[in-house]
Order: sequence, then structure tokens, then C-alpha cells
Amino acid sequence: MDRIEKLKEFLKADPNDSFSKHALALEYSKQGDDVTARRLLEEVLAHDPGAVGSYYQLGKILERTGATALALSWYEKGMGAARAAGEQRAYNELRSAYDELAD
Repeated sequence: MDRIEKLKEFLKADPNDSFSKHALALEYSKQGDDVTARRLLEEVLAHDPGAVGSYYQLGKILERTGATALALSWYEKGMGAARAAGEQRAYNELRSAYDELAD
């Protein structure tokens, strides 16, 4: 069973498992399916706004697909979530991605 199928099995057991859904999004992104990856990451963040790592990944997908303003918006939301969670490293990564894109 490949990774995508295994992650889908995990999600059948728990459709709101943010970790598995995030991992599945990354697998789709690796395969070049940014549409599915974006949808999954948006689902993660709608259900679990504290999933700080998903903001960064979603922002990167949006950058790749030319949605710069939307990427900046998600990076900003992620910085707020990282700050609220006390995750300084994640905040710094999101800030760096934001600053690089905003220049």
C-alpha cells in the first residue's frame, strides 16, 4: 500500500485527524497535485486553526500557484497562531516566508 492510500485509511478511521490530513496534503503536493493539497490544508486549518505547520505549507502552495495575496494572508494568520501557541520557531519561519514574498 502506498503512502497516500495508507493515509486515506487513517482518515477513514478519523476524518478530522489533522496530522494525517496534513501528511496527505504533503504527499499530493509532492506529486504536483496542488489543488488537492490546498483543499486538504484548508480543511485542516478550518477544523484545527492551531495546526501551525499547515499555514506554512498552504502559503507555499499558494505562492507556487501565483496566489501571492492569499499566501501573504495565510502567512499572517499563521504568525498569529504561532504567537498564540508560543511557537517562536514556527513564527520565525512564517515571518521569513512572509517577508521574502512581500519584498
